[in-house]
Amino acid sequence: MRSVGTVLALVVLATVVATFARRWRIPAPSLLVVAGLTVALLPGTPRIEISPDIIGLVVLPPLLYASAEDMPWRELRAVWKPVGILAIGLVLASAAAVAVVAALVTPLSWQMAFVLGAILASTDPVAVTALGRRLALPPRVQVLVQAESLFNDATSLVLVRVAAGVAVASAAANWGAAGGEFLVLAGGGTVIGAAVAGVITLIRRRTEDPVLETVIALITPYAAYLLAEVAHTSGVTSCVVAGVVLGGRGEKLTTARIRLQLHAVYGTVVFLLESVVFSLIGLALPTQVQALADGDRAWPLYALAVAATVVAVRMLWLAPLSAVVQRKGGLGRVNWRVPMVLTWAGTRGVMPLAAALSIPEVMKDGTPLTDRPLVLVLTTSVVVVTLVVQGFTLASVVRRSGIALEPAHTAREEAEARSHLAHAGLTRLEELAELEVVPEVVLDRLRRGLAARLDDADVGTESADHVYRQLRRDLIVVETAALQRLYDDHAISDTTRRRLQRGLDLEEARLADA
Repeated sequence: MRSVGTVLALVVLATVVATFARRWRIPAPSLLVVAGLTVALLPGTPRIEISPDIIGLVVLPPLLYASAEDMPWRELRAVWKPVGILAIGLVLASAAAVAVVAALVTPLSWQMAFVLGAILASTDPVAVTALGRRLALPPRVQVLVQAESLFNDATSLVLVRVAAGVAVASAAANWGAAGGEFLVLAGGGTVIGAAVAGVITLIRRRTEDPVLETVIALITPYAAYLLAEVAHTSGVTSCVVAGVVLGGRGEKLTTARIRLQLHAVYGTVVFLLESVVFSLIGLALPTQVQALADGDRAWPLYALAVAATVVAVRMLWLAPLSAVVQRKGGLGRVNWRVPMVLTWAGTRGVMPLAAALSIPEVMKDGTPLTDRPLVLVLTTSVVVVTLVVQGFTLASVVRRSGIALEPAHTAREEAEARSHLAHAGLTRLEELAELEVVPEVVLDRLRRGLAARLDDADVGTESADHVYRQLRRDLIVVETAALQRLYDDHAISDTTRRRLQRGLDLEEARLADA
């Protein structure tokens, strides 16, 4: 990107579009891609060229880390076998199928068709996480889709390196070396990611400064990614492993106040980066099309053929795998809607684009790699097609499949959990009462609060607790206005105003999360 003004304009555009996407309950990645493509086609729009360093070094680490940090350990352990099969078997099958189709229907040489297949073989964790954030999928289905997208990148990146080496050197593929490279990339990335997580855990346990905690949290994904890349292993795998390990220990490392701050800061960073990167995908496509040779003008048909191949292979692979898993789980009748949802959730996104941009521009003998522009266009086009078509229809597919969790189920589960917590609190209060170490007036006040929670759990979601939170939020608005009047009348100092406002903000945040 040529100027700071272009970057700022892109940030503003992406933020506005993403904000409206949330308000309209439209998948933000899909709407951002459409918006970026629309803006790129307007007269006078500057040409946008994406640097692989910006995608690989700036955007990917925090987005991968944020996706991995949300991964629950319990569900991940339950689905690790199918995740392993998908992360290796499905990636290889997809790469082979796309390579064959591309070699048959496009002008690409077989070497570059292999490169294209390797690039598009894996689903994208950033896109999958962003699309699935608002879907009420069962926990194991959600984790299966997300974990697959996080762990299949090591296989895809090895294939890309092997395929690019074949295309650049015009030599035969060395599959023995490829197997060793996969072990180095995935294994080395895992070790480095776990080591970074261990070091960060030791540091954060000894830190109580919110600012320092925030800085450490922000640099952690970059540290894991860069250390792995310097060691010639997989930065993606390292970042994912660090996120999974630290995400499972979050409540043990920090206080509630720091967790609130980290959640707000990281939410802002992820929102901005996701907004910008998905807008860039749409903005970059017209520029890439302009670089095509005259013989590649049928690229839309090529892109549709490749996209259809990606979806079809995924369905053909997931259908029997899902049947086997459901049979072993004791289900008498196989639900074929599950593989449909899993297939439709397997979108492509930022990772394939970063892999395509990493392809060398010249061969080893110095001649230009003439098929590279078409590979870039087809990669970006397939990403756009999957994000737009599958993104806009994924919620409908999930809803019609019948596997989505009903709101009543979630509310009932939460009410039961609240009841259990309140009973645990009351039990502890009775123990304290027997010891006579706490004043009775304090115990009575705590009992009333816990009893109110039990009543709310018995009533349901539209309970006294809900009314209380609504009224308390209204009172906080009144108190905030009164606080501002005190400050305006010079009755209190700015320090006092800020301290009291912080307390009101924290209480409002607790009410929103309750």
